[in-house]
Amino acid sequence: MKFISLILFSALSLLCMNSIEADVVTISGRQILVNNFRYTIKGICYHPVPKGSNSTSFITLTEDLALMKEAGINTIRVYSPVADKAVLDEINAAGLKVIISFGYNQEGKFDILSGSFINYVKTYKDHDAILFWELGNEYNYHPEWFGGTVKNWYHALNDAADMIHKIDPSHPVATAHGELPDANALSFCPNVDVWGMNVYRWDDPKGVITGWSAISSKPMYLSEAGADSYMTAKMNGYDQGENEKAQADAIRNILEDIFRYRDICSGVALFEFADEWWKAGRNETHDPGGWAPNSSGVPYDGAANEEYWGILNIERIRKMSYEVVKQKYKGFQQE
Repeated sequence: MKFISLILFSALSLLCMNSIEADVVTISGRQILVNNFRYTIKGICYHPVPKGSNSTSFITLTEDLALMKEAGINTIRVYSPVADKAVLDEINAAGLKVIISFGYNQEGKFDILSGSFINYVKTYKDHDAILFWELGNEYNYHPEWFGGTVKNWYHALNDAADMIHKIDPSHPVATAHGELPDANALSFCPNVDVWGMNVYRWDDPKGVITGWSAISSKPMYLSEAGADSYMTAKMNGYDQGENEKAQADAIRNILEDIFRYRDICSGVALFEFADEWWKAGRNETHDPGGWAPNSSGVPYDGAANEEYWGILNIERIRKMSYEVVKQKYKGFQQE
C-alpha cells in the first residue's frame, strides 16, 4: 500500500509539473506584459565572440549571466537564433528573457527568405526564456538588399509577422528599425506589435521617444542605444584614445531619458555587453576604427569605434559604464 501511494504521489507531481503553463507575453496599449504584469526591458545586446575568432560562442555564458544579473539586466537581445536549447535553459534558469532576432537571408538557417525561421518559432514558442520574436535589424538602411526599395522589406516583414501570429499567440512580434519609422513603414507593417529602434542621437534619445508617441500608440523600445569607449579625437571635454568616462557619461544620460519616458518607452537593449575584437582590423587585437550606418550621432565624437562598445572588455573586466548600468537598472522602480 505504501509503495502504491508513492507511485500515485509521483504521478500526481509529474502531472502538476506538466500542467504548468508557459509564460504568456501580451500587449496592452503601449505596454508589454508578461503574465499580465508590466515588463520593462532592462536589456543588453549580446553577441559573444571570443578573442581571435569571428564566430559566436557561448563558452562564457555562465560567467556572463552572473555579471548580467549583478547589473540588474533582465533581457538579452541576440542577433541570430540561439540554436542550443541548453543555452536557452540556462538563461531561463538565471531569470532572464531573450529577444530572438531573425535575419532575412542567412543561407537557410532560420531566416525569413527561406521561411525556415518558422521552424524555430514552432520549436521554441513554449520556452519561458522567450520574450518576443524580432524580425530584421535596421534593414531600412539597406534598400539595395531588397531590389532597390525598402518597401519590399516592409512587405516581407509584415508577412513574416503574420506567419508567427498564426502559430504563436503567446509572444508578440517586433522589428528593430533604424531610427524612427515613418508613416509608410507603419502603414506597410500592421502586423508588427512592438517597434524596436536602433537610435544614436548623441546622449539624448528623448526626441525619438516623443516622436513615436505622436505617430503610434503601439509599444516601442530602443533595440540599440549606447556609446563606445574610444574617442577618435579630443573634443567635448574628453581626451583622445580609450575613454571609459565618455562612454559612462553618455550611457547615464541615455538611461535617464529612457526611464523618464517610461509611459511611452518600454526600455532598452544597450549596445553592448562585451567588446568585440572581430569588427575592425585583426581578430587577435583591439583595434580602433570600423564603420556603422547612420553612426554620426555616436557620443561624443561622432565616430563608431566598433571594437569598443562593451560595458565590459573582452576579458569581462568591468568598465565604468558597467557600474552606471548597474546603478540605473537596479535603481529602476516599475510603477
